[in-house]
Amino acid sequence: MSLFDLTGKVAIVTGASKGIGRAIAERLAEHGAKVVVSSRRIEACEEVVAGITAKGGTAFAMACNIGRKPELQALVDATIARWGHVDVVVCNAAINPHFGSADTMPDEIFDKIMASNIKSNMWLSYMVIPGMAARGGGSIIIISSIGGFRGSPVLGAYAISKAADMQLARNLAVSHGHQNIRANAIAPGLVRTDFARALWENPDIYKKRTRDTPLKRIGEPDEIAGAAVFLASPAAAFMTGQVITIDGGVCAGIPMRDDD
Repeated sequence: MSLFDLTGKVAIVTGASKGIGRAIAERLAEHGAKVVVSSRRIEACEEVVAGITAKGGTAFAMACNIGRKPELQALVDATIARWGHVDVVVCNAAINPHFGSADTMPDEIFDKIMASNIKSNMWLSYMVIPGMAARGGGSIIIISSIGGFRGSPVLGAYAISKAADMQLARNLAVSHGHQNIRANAIAPGLVRTDFARALWENPDIYKKRTRDTPLKRIGEPDEIAGAAVFLASPAAAFMTGQVITIDGGVCAGIPMRDDD
């Protein structure tokens, strides 16, 4: 059996209608998982499902706003009703409605970011953990960001939430390892997604980031998906509580000065 075989596994992916989430959903299905494609827009989810099924995979679409606890519970309940269990959860959906200095951010925006990017991941994790434990284990994958390692003058609240996501993965790993439930995070660098468009479409930011990245480019969504397949699969059976950084080498290097 392949170390990356996910045949028979059931996976929920939030924020799966585009970008990193879509790439993860497609690759999990390619490796044999039955995938629940979820985001706020059902039409976009159905488009992803159509692509998966056209390639011989198995998936269904369900709309879900991660900021609403009843909708997350309905997502889990619908998955169990259709396929009986949940083996893998990928907490990918996130928001960042404020780009700029934190001192101009309204309190309600800060609270919304924390609720959507941290609390929703905790809610979803604890909704699936009892069933995972009953089946002998499972994998929780939280999509964080290298923003969780670095201070930012324009992504302050988002970066705080992503640092907290890393800690959430560690806490889940320690609390539920005895149930063979693994929890890990993935920290992407700048990736060419609609979510990060304000960064990579800005010529100054793009120039600086590619200059400071050892691989001299930004990432593509599919370059994050392989890590999710790994963490969901038997290949990662002894890995929990960790953060996989996929950033082209940004965190390994020292930013260059403008006069370098």
